[in-house]
Amino acid sequence: MGIVKIADELHEEIRKASGAMSRSINAQAEFWLKMGMLAELYPTHTYQQLVQMLLQQAEFKLAGGSDERRSA
Repeated sequence: MGIVKIADELHEEIRKASGAMSRSINAQAEFWLKMGMLAELYPTHTYQQLVQMLLQQAEFKLAGGSDERRSA
């Protein structure tokens, strides 16, 4: 884990969005980072498609974690 310096104005926008989305400030910043990275990798995808990709990744991680517990 590291420290990332951002402008005070951006931090304030993250704080506002985190309250609206019921996320921590760190979780909101991480979400925006992931979405931005996906948007650059897949510029023709819509926001909904990018969110779907994140959800599929989360399902895969959760499914993989539960499979590991079953086989242990």
